[in-house]
Amino acid sequence: MTLVQLEAFVLSARLKTFSAAAQQMGITQPAVSDLVARLEAELNTKLFRRTKRSVIITAAGEQLFPFAEQSMTSAMQGVQAVKSMMSLGGGTATFGLLRNADFYLGTNLAKRFHALYPDVHIRLIGQNSAETAADVASGYLEAGLVTLPIDDAELDVVPLARDEVLYVSADQKRGRKPPGIYDLGEVPLVLYDAHYALTDPARRQLNDRARVAGVKLNPLIEVEYLATALALVSEGIGDTIACRAALKSDGYPANLYSTPFAEPLYDTLALVKRRGQLLSPATRELARLAHESLIAFQRSDAGTTELLPSATDTTSFFF
Repeated sequence: MTLVQLEAFVLSARLKTFSAAAQQMGITQPAVSDLVARLEAELNTKLFRRTKRSVIITAAGEQLFPFAEQSMTSAMQGVQAVKSMMSLGGGTATFGLLRNADFYLGTNLAKRFHALYPDVHIRLIGQNSAETAADVASGYLEAGLVTLPIDDAELDVVPLARDEVLYVSADQKRGRKPPGIYDLGEVPLVLYDAHYALTDPARRQLNDRARVAGVKLNPLIEVEYLATALALVSEGIGDTIACRAALKSDGYPANLYSTPFAEPLYDTLALVKRRGQLLSPATRELARLAHESLIAFQRSDAGTTELLPSATDTTSFFF
């Protein structure tokens, strides 16, 4: 069974004559008839009933048709993907990044991509993961690197790594004892991502735990950025949360103490795209570069995450 045999079969079924299929394929009518006959011989069944003016698909042919059609489509997409990869001389790559992506990639993604593909335009948008997920689902962005959980009903999601989220305090006693969700209801909290208090992945997990426990979390101060929250915490105003990667970042205050939660809490990093979407060549290469950068950096001594098994099983995401 060959692709050209399947093409002859599919076109004949669609157009209802061998001559019309031959015209579309650019070959002779006897050649199409021979291709279909050889396919029938291989399957040991008739795929068409022949009349003087047309061909009528049989029950066996109807069973084969959707699979043959999908095989043709997949082959055409594969050829197009290879051609596009070999000719990335234009287009636009649109990709969303979690705000703290620099903690995990260890490289300037835009600079590195531009060095490889100088003629490709880049729209690299850094924002809260909840908003990135919404922008990918709506089609405003083609793909993104986010932290979970997010609203993923319309997305393909490939988890890559997880980084533990820690409790952070300037108070040594509080910063050394793993807290439970009840403890968070009794201390002054300085939390960031104020605009995304209900949808930010880490805060969403805390809120869910609090809801189950019947605890109400009332932050003393809410700010937008992690650096602002850490500065306030270093002054002893309250406590916050931060991923392990943040503790190794430049500008992290030296007087802070950190401890895991009694019930561990994680930021899980993942690639996302619209469900079933075939990425454009430019965005696919930018997403691939982000993926490769994350894997390489997290395998180095500077990495803080646990790479997940799915991190190396991403073929379905890119193709």
